[in-house]
Amino acid sequence: MSIKDDLIKIVGKQNVSDSPNDLAGYSKDSSLLPPGIANVIAHPESADHVSEIVKLANSKNTAVVPVSSKVHFHGCTIPKQGGIVMDLGKMNKIIEVNVEDRRMRVEPGVTWKQAVAELEKYGMKTVMPLLPHKDRSIVTDFLEREVITNTVYDYGEPMQGLQVVWPNGDIFRAGSASVREYPNSMSRGNNPSGPGLDFYRLIQGAQGTMGVLTWVNLKIEAKSQIDKILFAPFDDVTRAQEFLYRVLPRRIGEEVLLLNNVDLATILAEKWPNDFETLRKTLPKWTLIMVLCGLVRRPEEKVAYEEKFLSDVLKNEFSDISLTDNLPKFPGIGKKLLTLLRNPWPKDVYWKHQWKGGAQSLFFICKPKDTPRYIETVNALASMNGYSPQDIGMYIQPIEHNRACQMEFVFFYDPSDEVSKANIADLYKKSAAALLNDGAFFTRPYGVLAPMMYERAGSYTALLKRVKKIFDSNNIMNPGNLCF
Repeated sequence: MSIKDDLIKIVGKQNVSDSPNDLAGYSKDSSLLPPGIANVIAHPESADHVSEIVKLANSKNTAVVPVSSKVHFHGCTIPKQGGIVMDLGKMNKIIEVNVEDRRMRVEPGVTWKQAVAELEKYGMKTVMPLLPHKDRSIVTDFLEREVITNTVYDYGEPMQGLQVVWPNGDIFRAGSASVREYPNSMSRGNNPSGPGLDFYRLIQGAQGTMGVLTWVNLKIEAKSQIDKILFAPFDDVTRAQEFLYRVLPRRIGEEVLLLNNVDLATILAEKWPNDFETLRKTLPKWTLIMVLCGLVRRPEEKVAYEEKFLSDVLKNEFSDISLTDNLPKFPGIGKKLLTLLRNPWPKDVYWKHQWKGGAQSLFFICKPKDTPRYIETVNALASMNGYSPQDIGMYIQPIEHNRACQMEFVFFYDPSDEVSKANIADLYKKSAAALLNDGAFFTRPYGVLAPMMYERAGSYTALLKRVKKIFDSNNIMNPGNLCF
């Protein structure tokens, strides 16, 4: 009996396909990594289905590549060694929304569009990365540790108790979701770490290298009663960082981010290409976006306190900075951006793909004070590669009250132009190597970045391989990826 026939017995004929068109749809993503073709696609509808598929793959020594949605950017779901693509898209139930505990429990196929719409019914919201794709899995983004726009420490780890299928097919619950009475236990899955070991970090990274997550509790928060969005234009990112070092450790602001004129123009443009070209010429070189929020408890007082603090700091220490509720020459930008920051990207074409059709993002964690130096490095390398520095999108996301930041460079390109793609791939690799040598920390080293990082962390890599071998003795789970 073929693997396809075995899969049909598990999930039904309607949930299995090996047609060339279907296989081609999973062979590549929006990254520059080479494609790979699976042998068959299966669509499980429950954790039991996932368990049986994984057990079948072990018995046949066949690769399994879990996919939570068809929107991927980093190459981590490309089937490098064939086998079974396990599309979890039909596992898309929002199991519960608990307002009192401020959590929601979701299956891996739940999209950002679906999650935000459901939370709206309860007057709740969730933290999110910058403008996630509306059809991308919310679980995928949190598994891949996408950095959120909210700088408040409390939201830095959105994942809580969860259920995972290990590479041997066992179904396991982690965190306080593991207690016998769950989901009716007192903790109700709110603690990601206990009782027991801290398993949720083990499965973070590319979904499916250590196990397949089948549901997870995620932190949510009440929608704010008051929102005030503020803008500050900057020509010098050093000055912007000095200001953020002063205010963010005082827990001022919720969403706080810095965008250069290219990224902000890409987000705001409506009519292409005229709007975009006009915007990137007229927008400030850098724009600081800061949202002050009053949540449920004493919202007016909270916002008033933050406004007073900012006013004093600007008056006494940063009189050269203008922080206002709008950008000069751009009326209405505040309302538009606030809506965008609280929702997934609304258009069918993703924001990074609107300009040239493709985009390669290079992102890493660093000290905020080092960002100006990294900009100089990437601009110089871009010029050497014949890519205009004025065409690079740049985004700086403070983390945990500016304890650190994620810096992202976006190289836009035409996917139909093979010469352009090759040049971007070369620039991406050169930039990563130079930044790595200068202290940048690639916490999510996808694709060509993985061997760079693993080579520099020999003992860690050896330990990771040992752990992978313990959990996945037959190396069937997303083979070709150790973690990324």
